[in-house]
Amino acid sequence: MSAWLPTGPCTPQGCARAGTAVAGAPRAALRLLALVLVTALGVVLSPVVGRCPPRVRDALVARWCRAVVRSVGVRVRITGAAVPDGGVLVVANHISWLDIPLTAAARPARMLAKREVGTWPVAGPLAARGGTLFIERDRLRALPDTVARIADALRSGAAVVAFPEGSTWCGRAQGPFRRAVFQAALDAGVPVQPLRISYRSGGGAFSAAPAFVGDDVLLASLWRVATARGLVAEMEVLPAIAPGDHPHRKSLADAVEATIGHGVEPRTRHTLRASPRADVRAAG
Repeated sequence: MSAWLPTGPCTPQGCARAGTAVAGAPRAALRLLALVLVTALGVVLSPVVGRCPPRVRDALVARWCRAVVRSVGVRVRITGAAVPDGGVLVVANHISWLDIPLTAAARPARMLAKREVGTWPVAGPLAARGGTLFIERDRLRALPDTVARIADALRSGAAVVAFPEGSTWCGRAQGPFRRAVFQAALDAGVPVQPLRISYRSGGGAFSAAPAFVGDDVLLASLWRVATARGLVAEMEVLPAIAPGDHPHRKSLADAVEATIGHGVEPRTRHTLRASPRADVRAAG
């Protein structure tokens, strides 16, 4: 296992379950059933959608991604300007598995995921059809090739989504951004589009219920989200950073980290520790 993959200090017990308003089990079960049905519909229709013209395909994928989030009882609120067309590196803070359909609802894009995801049932074939870039995150020697493949995708006019913290956090804090993925944007000469993600209760208070952190397992996280009451997923599309504004990946990563982190509440820092196992929750 890699010693360089970071993991945040957040835990399900200490962060995600604190202060969560709980809905009834029957309603949660119906939400999970809705999630299964929406996901199955996406799997069945993905070959047809993939043959549609790009604008039609992207519109359908965005609608489906919104439906995935809504199916578990989470409302979606997207603010800010539209994500630019053409090649663009889309980066966001990383809190939950919900971040993936949420970012795609703003603009369908190629995701970064570890190679093993491609072997998962249902999720693997669906990710492959969506153009996911599978990378070997536990091999440092593979990093230059990974950056080159991301840059090629960006040059081709694709949007690529990365979560440069390298791990999920509960949303009360933000981890430092790793710089490698920003080199791909510099090499391809494309803008970087920051997104700020947060989750709130129906009353507007911060909620960590959707956080997928620490030793959390997907089924437990799904149940926690489905049983949460009045969750709202908020995503702010921040001003894009044009090519050439920052000539080096360090300054570019620092600028994007500061832009996104400005809205984290409260904005605090924690020291990352090496992961004892490959972290499946963050790519990039």
